Amino acid sequence: MDIEIIKSPSKGTLRMLKKRSYQSDFLKDSMCDAVGLVQGRLSEMFVASDIAEKAADVLVEEIMGVCPQHFTLIAIYGDTASVTVALTAISKIFKGKFDVNV
Repeated sequence: MDIEIIKSPSKGTLRMLKKRSYQSDFLKDSMCDAVGLVQGRLSEMFVASDIAEKAADVLVEEIMGVCPQHFTLIAIYGDTASVTVALTAISKIFKGKFDVNV
């Protein structure tokens, strides 16, 4: 599993994420301070999404890849502190794969 954080994402980055989002209007009215990206197996993405939403006040969206019928990437949107809390919680369950000091 890969876990990354983008602090203060650029408009271009948000536009790219919106384009690959299953819900085209997902980011329409909501801006975010940070985006957490989690990539892994499909089953892990369901678990990671559930963990993130239970751990912090974040929005989770599946992101389309090359093969649209299977998502293996989720984006976690929110303020920097909340996204960090969500990614840390995911990392704890999946054995420390996220460095909070990134």
